[in-house]
Amino acid sequence: MSVDLNEIKLAMAEADCLATPAEVSAALDRMATAITARLADSNPVCYCVMNGGLVIAGRLLSRLNFPLEVAYLHATRYGHALNGQTMLDWRVRPTQDLKGRTVLVIDDILDEGHTLDAIVAHCREEGAAEVLTAVLVDKQHGRKARPDMKPDFHGLDIPDRFLFGCGMDYKGYWRNAAGIYALKGA
Repeated sequence: MSVDLNEIKLAMAEADCLATPAEVSAALDRMATAITARLADSNPVCYCVMNGGLVIAGRLLSRLNFPLEVAYLHATRYGHALNGQTMLDWRVRPTQDLKGRTVLVIDDILDEGHTLDAIVAHCREEGAAEVLTAVLVDKQHGRKARPDMKPDFHGLDIPDRFLFGCGMDYKGYWRNAAGIYALKGA
């Protein structure tokens, strides 16, 4: 796949900043406080959803000052596409024994929620006692996989635009941006 780096750079140069790095940090602090209050005594296994959840998990887990187990999984509907595909692609399934465990699934965004919903269902099928979700961004629109779908913990409500930064990408790039940005006109 050939990438035009000038296009990638231009996307950032023209993007609208929807959450500054300071606002993201404050949101992560609020999430950590809520997660600690809820899970500090539960011996959770925390799953980072690759690739988007990598940045958020790294920034969030260091704020949780209690014992927990960390692992990763990789399921996607996007790849480098701008729109989700219909099939869930399991690249790495959870590997820990989840029977009777509390599971916290950490991802960058709850958009439509098909991927997160499938991950939660899989963890429950594997015997998890409780499965909770933590996302930095809850995208605001009416296209969720289920009408009642809400993350258990989230940092920011962001409008329905094409987002990147803080784990979210534009054509595979800018996951590393410290703020949350939206493509101009999208």
